[in-house]
This record gives sequence, C-alpha cells and structure tokens, in this order.
Amino acid sequence: MSRILGIDPGSRITGYGIIETRTTGANGSRYIASGSIHIKAESFPQRLKQVFDGITEVIALYSPEQMAIEQVFMHKNADSALKLGQARGAAICAALNCDLPVHEYAARQIKQALVGKGNADKAQVQHMVKILLNIQGTLQVDAGDALGVCLCHSHHQQTQQRLSRAGL
Repeated sequence: MSRILGIDPGSRITGYGIIETRTTGANGSRYIASGSIHIKAESFPQRLKQVFDGITEVIALYSPEQMAIEQVFMHKNADSALKLGQARGAAICAALNCDLPVHEYAARQIKQALVGKGNADKAQVQHMVKILLNIQGTLQVDAGDALGVCLCHSHHQQTQQRLSRAGL
C-alpha cells in the first residue's frame, strides 16, 4: 500500500486529501482523510507560512509517502495566478522539507483521469471522487479537488507499473 497526499492549493483555502492505494495487484484506493486549511492571516507572506505549516502538520499527522498537486493554470486575473502559484510553492516546499516526492498534474489531466474528458466540470469530478472512494454525504469542494489529484496520481502510477511489467 502507498499513502498519497493530494493538494488543491489556494492562498485563502488549501484543500488536502489522503488516500491509500495498492501498489501491486488489484486496483483500488481507500479514503483516509480530507479537509481544508483555512488561511486567516492578512499579510500575504503570513498566508504562505500558514500554507507551509498546515501542509507540514497534515504530513506529520497522516504520514503520506508522496504528494500530488495540481499545476497552476492561467486565470483571467494574472495577480490571482501569481498568488495561487506562490501558495502552490509553499505546499511543495512543505512536502520537500518532509522528504516527500512531489508529482504535478494539470487540471485537464486530473479531469481526464477521473471523468474521461479533460473539460469536465467540478460537479462531475466531485461525483466521481465520491464514487471511486465510496464517500457518502457532502464533500468539501477543496478537499474533493485534492482527493481528485490523489486519484489521478494513483491511476498514473498504476498505468506506469503495468507498462513496466509489459516491458514498454
């Protein structure tokens, strides 16, 4: 089994999700935890510190072996994209500081892995996350997105392992 931490970065709310996935044999992932780190600081440098500290705390609590994170996509607002990129950097630094390997996926790749089409909407992604992880009830949007990143990475790893076993 391998434990994966997924991150949906944000400078106000950073979502996280933890799953366990089988590294060999039958497919399947098991939900461990999910939630959001609510950033309260007013100054932007302090918000980045809260992202870093929050991710570090999640890593200490759940002991994942690797982290997957969504890549930055260009927003209509360049300032928002820059802030998102900096929050993402704080999360990546937290993982690397804890010696976790980091894997990055574009939003389109995540949607493709979960729904089968790269232009799926958030509701479709959330629905598939709940089905694939057998989650009942409501799922926080940021946490659901983070779990989607976990599942994308799990699917990617399983495909790589199959290709390796086939000698490709």
